[in-house]
Amino acid sequence: MKKFLVFIAVLGLMAPAFAQEASTKVNGPVISFEKKTHDFGDIFQGDKVEEIFKFTNTGNEPLIITNVNVTCGCTTKSYPKEPIQPGGKSEIVIAFNSAGKMGRQDKTVTVVSNAVNADGALIKFTANVLDKKPQ
Repeated sequence: MKKFLVFIAVLGLMAPAFAQEASTKVNGPVISFEKKTHDFGDIFQGDKVEEIFKFTNTGNEPLIITNVNVTCGCTTKSYPKEPIQPGGKSEIVIAFNSAGKMGRQDKTVTVVSNAVNADGALIKFTANVLDKKPQ
């Protein structure tokens, strides 16, 4: 009987924790990427490579991307200019030009938007740039 009463008491203490979790739903746009990193692997100096980063607005308000900041002129970007409605999907295309680069490259791209999860708006990619292709 004591075990049963302890069990009931524990359940009673846990109930508010479960109720709290349900009430912490975020209001506003939320950017949720399918993946936020990419490794181009070994590429040759002068190669141009690109990757598509797909995302969904999992929030309850329209997502507006105002800019995508890259760390150098070797990286270009393409992103949607129109609002992405809740549940809507879109993509950001990142291109990397390895001309003049050598060795391991680690780049970060920052997505500037009205998303409430701003910490979830970093994209990273790496590449290992080898000497020019032999002729």
